[in-house]
Amino acid sequence: MKPLAILERPFYATIRPLVGWLVRSGVRPNTITTFGTLLVLISAACFGVGQIQLGGLFLLLSGVVDTIDGQVARSGAMVTRFGAFYDSTLDRIGDGATFVGIGAYFLLAPDIRYREAAVITCMVAILASLVVSYARARAEGLGLDCKVGIAQRAERILLLGVPSLFIGAGPGAIILEAMVALLTVLALITIVQRIVHVRGAANAADAVTGNE
Repeated sequence: MKPLAILERPFYATIRPLVGWLVRSGVRPNTITTFGTLLVLISAACFGVGQIQLGGLFLLLSGVVDTIDGQVARSGAMVTRFGAFYDSTLDRIGDGATFVGIGAYFLLAPDIRYREAAVITCMVAILASLVVSYARARAEGLGLDCKVGIAQRAERILLLGVPSLFIGAGPGAIILEAMVALLTVLALITIVQRIVHVRGAANAADAVTGNE
């Protein structure tokens, strides 16, 4: 079960009227996806210039929009292969932009307590978040399900967005540094979980087909 599974039903019930209105209005899912990415880029810019709470707000809003595009696509019978590709590609841009913005803040802002370590952690966070997504995409390309992991995209957005919005960076940016470090560790754990999961699924599939 995903860590946020308990919240999915009430959340989707809340946005259902908005989804219905968007479908009736003829809004295309790709338009919503593009808007969500713009919110992520605004969030990244806010982080970069030190507006941490504003960055957290826009990041959380982008997460809401990110769920709406898929709901609109399914409810309005507008699911397409290009839409899935477009959504996934822009999600990766958003993931990278968020940590680039935070890294810029760590690099340029005064009074950053652990500046060098924080910037390096952002670099690792970018790599780890991209590999988390790549592992799933590669597995699905091989016909294997790979939705496991302790920190998928929704969890990453909430774990970064909520503290940023309500607490900010903290003294010497220590709160923001801690959240980035936590997200990096969770992403690395998720990569291992997905490798182990895919190894088991692939071995089982190979055994059925007689391959090694």
